[in-house]
Amino acid sequence: MLQMRNVYLLLFSLYWAQGLPVGFMTHALPVILRAQGVSLAHIGGFGLLMLPWSLKILWAPWVDRLGIRHTGHYRSWIIPTQLLTVLVLIGLSFLPIQALNQPAYLLLFFAALLGMNAIGATQDIATDGLAVNILQGGQQHWGNTFQVIGSRLGFIAGGGAVLWALDWLQWQPTFLLLAGLVLLNTLPVLFYREPVHQNKRSANAGHAKAGKISWAAVRQYLAYFFQTPELRLWLQVLLTFKIADGLTGPVLKPLMVDSGLSFSQIGIYVTMLGACAALIGAGIAGMALKWLPRFQALLAFSILKIASLAAYAWLAWQYEAGQAIQPRVIYAVNAAEDMLSAMLLVVMLTVIMQYSRKHMAGTDFTFQVALMAAVSGGLYSISGIAADWLGYGSYLSGIALLAALCLIPVCRWGANNAGRNSAPDA
Repeated sequence: MLQMRNVYLLLFSLYWAQGLPVGFMTHALPVILRAQGVSLAHIGGFGLLMLPWSLKILWAPWVDRLGIRHTGHYRSWIIPTQLLTVLVLIGLSFLPIQALNQPAYLLLFFAALLGMNAIGATQDIATDGLAVNILQGGQQHWGNTFQVIGSRLGFIAGGGAVLWALDWLQWQPTFLLLAGLVLLNTLPVLFYREPVHQNKRSANAGHAKAGKISWAAVRQYLAYFFQTPELRLWLQVLLTFKIADGLTGPVLKPLMVDSGLSFSQIGIYVTMLGACAALIGAGIAGMALKWLPRFQALLAFSILKIASLAAYAWLAWQYEAGQAIQPRVIYAVNAAEDMLSAMLLVVMLTVIMQYSRKHMAGTDFTFQVALMAAVSGGLYSISGIAADWLGYGSYLSGIALLAALCLIPVCRWGANNAGRNSAPDA
């Protein structure tokens, strides 16, 4: 029992460290840009920063294949990437925020954030591979619960706390504090002794002879996800699951800025309160999976998520009609949406782990997550243009309807493998 608690603490710390820079880019950056008068279309363009999270499948096989045995296969990737993240954050602290309106500084800022995302995506591959290998079936839902809790705490610090701090603290101390938090969350993995994965070692020995990844090997790998009706239907779920999130990404925070909320209000009562609600949601989902089958949990939480998107559409119509909106109503809608998103994520990650093979843990997990990230990131980059054209109300109403259509793949997958997903986790 004590050993599993240490494993949960390890995963919690790794995903927290990972969530810190991502929280800044997804929660704080759109607010900062909108406050500077940047259009929704240009804010959406910053979705390109998340490109490494979609492309990480290209180097995931190397993370699974290459590693230092005496250090620990995945530890030998996790420790350097976290230390590199610390160095990038320290470097960003010396970049004057006032100079971001100059093209050279803006390009440097963009390149640094893109590099940090590439580093974070690589750390994520290794962390996911480690999690798949050390968590047994009955522990997976709790492992993913701690994953979501850790990442949401990272969002609190990297997103909400940064916005709050920027109202009274200077840019450099804020980023140095983020670097210190990432460094602090590196300590658990430094003292963790990773077990040797026998199946991985033998698989890697065979791969080493190849020397490089061939197109035949890629086709052979992809064939795994098409070999049964169950996997083909699950692939459809992966491709549609993040459509609504990608389309709403660059819109919700600017709507709050346009509605008159300040940096501190968005930082504390939107981002931080929303992340706290997500922590509660992750805990609820972890407990719910002990009683509900995975399909039933995924369907129920998806329906509730659609209701929260409809509530956002109502807020948008109120804003466009010139009706006064009480800030506490915005906070409540945001908290509900964040909580339900976290509940859905715990279920999805648990099923993704179910379909990840032990000897290719990092690659399989990364491939499935990268599919969702590719859909979400691609739609994020173009959604600002549609929102500028349609207006907040019509745009968010259309997203709620589209999210309802995305229930069809979920229902088809659940109906096809009712036996496998008819029992809750132990």
